[in-house]
Amino acid sequence: MTTDSSQDLIASLENPFAEKDEQEFRVPGQVDSEPGLFEKAMKHGWDLQQRPYEAAGVKNIQRQHLKNRMTVWERIQCLADGEPTVLYQNWGPNLDGASLVTALIKVNGRDVAIYGHDFTVRAGSMDATNGEKLARLFELAAKRRIPLVGMNDSAGAYIPAGVGGLDGYADAFTALRKISGVVPSIMCMFGFNAGGGSYLPRQGSFLIQPNETFFGLTGPGVVKSVLGEDVTPDELGGPGVHSQSGVTDFVVPDEVAALRKVRALLEYLPSNNAELAPHRKSSDPVSRKTWDIDILLKKAFNSPTGFNTPFDITIMIQQLCDHGDFLEVQPERARNTITALGRMGGNVVGFVANNSAVASGQIDIAAAYKNARFIRFCNLYNIPMIFLEDTTGFLPGKEQEAGGIVQAGRAMLDAIVDLRTPRFLVLVRNAFGGAYASYNNYPTGADFVVALPTTRVAVMGPAGVDYVYKDELKKIRGSVKERIAKETEAQKGAGLSDSEAKAAAEQLVAGWVKSEEALLAQRYERELMNPDEALSLGSISQIVMPSDLRQVLAEHMDFCLRHYQPEPLQGVQREFH
Repeated sequence: MTTDSSQDLIASLENPFAEKDEQEFRVPGQVDSEPGLFEKAMKHGWDLQQRPYEAAGVKNIQRQHLKNRMTVWERIQCLADGEPTVLYQNWGPNLDGASLVTALIKVNGRDVAIYGHDFTVRAGSMDATNGEKLARLFELAAKRRIPLVGMNDSAGAYIPAGVGGLDGYADAFTALRKISGVVPSIMCMFGFNAGGGSYLPRQGSFLIQPNETFFGLTGPGVVKSVLGEDVTPDELGGPGVHSQSGVTDFVVPDEVAALRKVRALLEYLPSNNAELAPHRKSSDPVSRKTWDIDILLKKAFNSPTGFNTPFDITIMIQQLCDHGDFLEVQPERARNTITALGRMGGNVVGFVANNSAVASGQIDIAAAYKNARFIRFCNLYNIPMIFLEDTTGFLPGKEQEAGGIVQAGRAMLDAIVDLRTPRFLVLVRNAFGGAYASYNNYPTGADFVVALPTTRVAVMGPAGVDYVYKDELKKIRGSVKERIAKETEAQKGAGLSDSEAKAAAEQLVAGWVKSEEALLAQRYERELMNPDEALSLGSISQIVMPSDLRQVLAEHMDFCLRHYQPEPLQGVQREFH
């Protein structure tokens, strides 16, 4: 610990008794000579090479560690397979550029471009030099077609740099936007980031945020001074806030977990938009029977609530993927829909699935935007997709309409229509109305559509009985008054008083109405709310048994990918709504 008093000891990693060897610059095989201009130039060059590693000093490194944060060099060491190749080692008279490190590393044997703010130098702040460095790194990543990783830990623009700090961010914003859709990018949020330090990383493909970190357009102090609100950093821009809004894709416990998540995510991503994601040979045969899906559906649908029983769709995704391994994207947001990356037969596949375990799997605003963004990413980077449908439709209500459910649903539909990669649809159970019409069926461009025997596909769910059997229901309900009158007389004849007879009659007739309506509901399910008509019309290709689902999907996916040419997105870039 240090204080302002010069009498206090300052912790140091240096040994005061060690002899400091002067760096010597000798050429092998040459006779030693007195140092001259050459050696002087070499020494200066050596000092410049070491400056990025020594600029922080012991005290600043200790401060970083006391905050439970690593230095930028420790983060790189944790992420990379080996030593980094540091690029653009420019350090001006005012440490211009020193607060940002740019490098090339290998992760799981793949080349990756990386940048990281060095918070131990000028709080990782941005100036014009930093912006140029970042722009050059982004351009290099796009030119060499390699992924980008960002480690953000910055206080924002360097105030003494004036408008130069803002220009630096503008350069970085522009360059990162231009490589979006060319190479994937993964951003980690470390420490306390504000202003441009929030905008820049969210331009990336994915954003990872550890606990006890903050980022936002303004900090709590600004909110207090402008709005008079007392708010903590966690309440304003912590993981709990950003994971619900969709700003953050993954929440992790700490920095090490964030860097491990980067390594795991890269395993599912191609290096650029002209490649398929890396194929991994698997010992899990595609012919493996998925009996657990049978067990799941049997327990659900044979329960007292029957076909209305909710269940967790991630169990089905787990059964379809090689060794049950998959990576869920935005797992804490809109749990009524699931977006995930997994593998089948070694091929990377993106999954979008309605999750009836939450809100009956209905599609609300958050779910629609979550789906749309994930689908657009898979479309850009040649990732095939499987949709698992089990939803009663879009969520109705005043709140959803006021929030723009039409716009959100349109965004999801547009993303599905524009999808060019191989894409399948599995009808698991419910597929009603507009949710079915906008959910990757044959008319919207699906390559393969199958249904489980449990499928219930119709224009409307059980409420459709009121429209299909309108005349029958009208007849039943119209006879209620006459039946009550007859039954009342019958009850009087049995010895009941007038009031008792009427009450008994009303109860009996109500039971009869309920049973008749139940029979019509069963008839509706038997005649319309099943896969039969869809199969006869060609809306689905085949009925698949749950235990055969992995094999059918994996074999068809392998066929489609053998005939798919990965390439950058071509054609008209349509408006985004």
